[in-house]
Amino acid sequence: MVEAYELQEHRRHDAAHLEALQVSSSGHLPLDVTSMDLVKRRLKQRHIQICRTPLTISPKIAGTLGTGLFLGTGEAIGTAGPLGALIAFALVGSVAYSSLCSVGEMTSLAPISGSFPHFASRWVDPALGFAVGWWFTSVIIFRLYVPVEISGAQILITLWDSHHAASYIVAVCILICATNIFGVVYFGETEFAFSIIKLIMITGLIIVGLVIDLGGAPNHQRLGFQYWNNPGLFAGPGLEPRHHALDHVLGVLSVIAQTAFSYQGMEIVAVAASETENPRRNIAKAVRRVFYRILIFYILGVFVAGLIVPSNDPDLLMGSGTSAQSPFVIAMQKSGIRVLPAVVNAGFITSAFSAGNSFLFCSSRILYGLALRKQAPHFLTICTKKGLPIVAVLCSSVFAFLSLMSISSGAETVFNWLVHLSAMGGFFGWLSINITYIFFYRGLKYQGIDRRKLHYWNPLQPWLSIWGLIWCIIFILINGYSVFWDFDIPNFLTSYVNIPLFIGLFLFWKITQHTAVWKPDEMDFTTGIPTCEETEAPEIPPEGFWQHVAAVLF
Repeated sequence: MVEAYELQEHRRHDAAHLEALQVSSSGHLPLDVTSMDLVKRRLKQRHIQICRTPLTISPKIAGTLGTGLFLGTGEAIGTAGPLGALIAFALVGSVAYSSLCSVGEMTSLAPISGSFPHFASRWVDPALGFAVGWWFTSVIIFRLYVPVEISGAQILITLWDSHHAASYIVAVCILICATNIFGVVYFGETEFAFSIIKLIMITGLIIVGLVIDLGGAPNHQRLGFQYWNNPGLFAGPGLEPRHHALDHVLGVLSVIAQTAFSYQGMEIVAVAASETENPRRNIAKAVRRVFYRILIFYILGVFVAGLIVPSNDPDLLMGSGTSAQSPFVIAMQKSGIRVLPAVVNAGFITSAFSAGNSFLFCSSRILYGLALRKQAPHFLTICTKKGLPIVAVLCSSVFAFLSLMSISSGAETVFNWLVHLSAMGGFFGWLSINITYIFFYRGLKYQGIDRRKLHYWNPLQPWLSIWGLIWCIIFILINGYSVFWDFDIPNFLTSYVNIPLFIGLFLFWKITQHTAVWKPDEMDFTTGIPTCEETEAPEIPPEGFWQHVAAVLF
């Protein structure tokens, strides 16, 4: 294994390999970026297993920025009702899971820098990789999500101190940037610690919610399913007051986009592959466990929240952006629990920091991957001796200070538009992942490569990707449906301008670089991809009780 590791490092640093890059006759970009890739595998199994667990802070569609998963849950329940919110979270969760399974299987074959934008360039068309990598993944989503999460942390802090907003934003910006600049090990350790806090906090919220529902709170009021009967299972935005059934359907549709924001970002599991020890084995474990995490933390969390707060509670829709808007905190206050709300607010602040930290990491690594494929300036490939893509990290860090826009009311309006654009772009990220997997699946089958020999493969494929692809298209088309009831140009543009922008970027690279779609017999599944012997060390079985517990959890 030492010899294999030395061979891997030699391949990474030997500039002579640059002369061996291959370009197909159809005008595709070089495939072998491994010889230029200088990042090092320093993330351990526990980092990648828990890093970017789907529990992080995510932006909502308008109003207050930076609300968390369980804050957004409250607004979803208030808009769609308890069952409507549950349906929305389950549907979007299935699409997120299909996308993660797709990118997980592709990463299991090729754990290299660039992640799914590179896969799109490699197995579909370089123009698709350019479009998703530059605009909807690197520039819009992750670079704007960083300031969004920082703004969220600042808003949560204002529950205690509302007079020093700028100072808090600058402090959080510096901490997040410093964590990424110090190196991937510091990022991994920070994320591991904060993710443990999130796991404990959200598990505790679900347990407290069940206790309140069953009458164990200080007021001893048993709730059961009474809020499902009154005010009812569904709510609606009131666009069709004469047709209650249609209004209920519109209620579910109106929270689809908002629900998707809570799931977006799980792709970092694959983005971190090039810097993860034993990437094939560890990413396979992470993807397999995401299903249970979605089921427990999202679906169960939404279910419990719908039991303890009525959908017509005015506090759900007050848009405070603090923990006071969380259905769990509302239920605590009404049931006589006084101390926990402040603890929950502190937990949400750590979640906002963790999410911003993860998005900055993801943005810098995808930008680095674009530079390796010559779809971004070459200087972005510069790395430190420890394998940190320092220039890409610094360029991505600059965007964190956009969070200062949220202080000014006029700038906040523009910032809200940018956030909406970035969130809508997330659907295109999932769309491209599922399209790429369908091409990937077809290429493996045509070339007679048995995908069942990969460290991770899903028996439901390719139907899982087809499911995700269809729903991504539907989400993109319906996300701004409400503007057709009350037409508003800014809302229409923020809802649908992503479509021509994405197509424009695709066509720009396709026309200027004369790229072509890969045929199944042209797809390269070997060049520049390290072998299992080069990346996977022998697995050491756990010893003792606590190591077995850690193996199950992480």
